[in-house]
Order: sequence, then C-alpha cells, then structure tokens
Amino acid sequence: MIYAFLLFSVLITSTISGVFGMAGGLMLMGALALVLPVSAAMVTHGVVQIVSNGWRGVLHRAHINWRIVTLYGLGSALAAGALALIAYAPSTAWVYLLLGLIPALAWLPKDVLRLDAARAPDALACGFGVTGLNVAAGVAGPLLDVFFIRTALTRHQIVATKAVTQVLSHLTKVAFYGAPLIAAANASSGLPPLWFFLAAIPLAMLGGVMGGRILDRMSDKSFLNWTKWIVTGLGALYLWQAWLLFTR
Repeated sequence: MIYAFLLFSVLITSTISGVFGMAGGLMLMGALALVLPVSAAMVTHGVVQIVSNGWRGVLHRAHINWRIVTLYGLGSALAAGALALIAYAPSTAWVYLLLGLIPALAWLPKDVLRLDAARAPDALACGFGVTGLNVAAGVAGPLLDVFFIRTALTRHQIVATKAVTQVLSHLTKVAFYGAPLIAAANASSGLPPLWFFLAAIPLAMLGGVMGGRILDRMSDKSFLNWTKWIVTGLGALYLWQAWLLFTR
C-alpha cells in the first residue's frame, strides 16, 4: 500500500511539474518524507525527478536555452565540490521545516532581488544556490523561480530550461545521499525495491506528457499565478507537519 501510494504520487506530481516546471517536486518530497527515512527519500526523489525533468526537457527540447543551462551547470559543479567537503544529515522535521519555508521565496517582490537567469553571473549563482538548497531540503523550485521571474522567456522556455537545470541539481543530490547508502549496502537503507523505480519511470514520463498538454492550454499569466498559489498551499501544509514533529 505504501508503494502504491508513492507510485500514485509520482504520476500526479510529475503531471503538476509538467505544467508548472515545479511544485510537483515539492509535493513528492513531502509524500516521500512521510514514509521513508530522510536519506532514502532524498535518493528516491532525486531519481524520480531526474526522469521527470529529463523527459520534460526532451518533450520541450526546442525551447531549451542552452546558454543558461551551461552557466547553471558551472554553478552547480561548484556547489557539488563544496558539498563534498561537508557532512549533512537532516531530520524529517528539519526537512519539512525547509519545505515549508522555501515557498515564501515565491512572494518576494520583484524589486527585492533583481535576478535574471539570462545574465551570466546570475545563472552561475542560480546553479550554486539552487543545487545547495536542493541537497539541504530536497527541492528548490521556488528559489529557481526567483531567477526566472524576470527573464523574457516564454512559459515553454521556462519549463524546458528549468527541467534541464534540475536534472543537474538532482544528480548532485542523489550522489550526496546515495553514496553512503550504497556503501552500507544493506536493507536498513530504507530505499524502495528496484521494481518500484522501474514502475515509477514510465509513470513520471506519462505525467510529463499529460502536464505538457495542460501547459499548452494555459496563458503565461495564469501559469505564473497558479504556480505561486500552489507552492504557498504546500508550504503551509509542510510548516504544520514540521510543527507537529518538533512538538512531539
């Protein structure tokens, strides 16, 4: 029943990500953290999101801004190098707290942070900051949006470019949390069985296709508005869950 719940979550959240380029990952991380140990949840989330984002990038490949992706990748590599020097093992309550606070970034006034992923320094900073936060909390979609909210890109370009950048960030997360689990090589790792991942991959791809069809019917304005309200609702839910865990 647990794995059935998680597979259903993969389909729904991949569809949501296919529409908004984010929010689905935030939702999936919360679902995984409910039933899996933190490290296992991070690795499982990373694998599913690599497939989901990678497939979304393939579906919208004509809209990818490769200059932004390249600069983001350099920043992400710097973050990966820094992360290799530290040891970090968050509790479930801490993960929910971060998941609840991250959506607040979506409400920052546009004039507070004049960031634009189309500018080289900002793209580098985006790669470094988003990858670091992705490892710390499991997701970093709202922070990624801060760098894209001022770009002149269309909604299809935003979704496609963010998809490729998130593949890079999730690869770093899987390596960070997965290496110790692989080294342990025992059942106590908490990772789902192989069949779960084999089942999750086509579901994530199907969700990307369904989400893309919904995206085609949306306007750029409604796309941005829905994104903000969905992540805000999720943030409130996760803050409540964090409070319950911290006050046990």
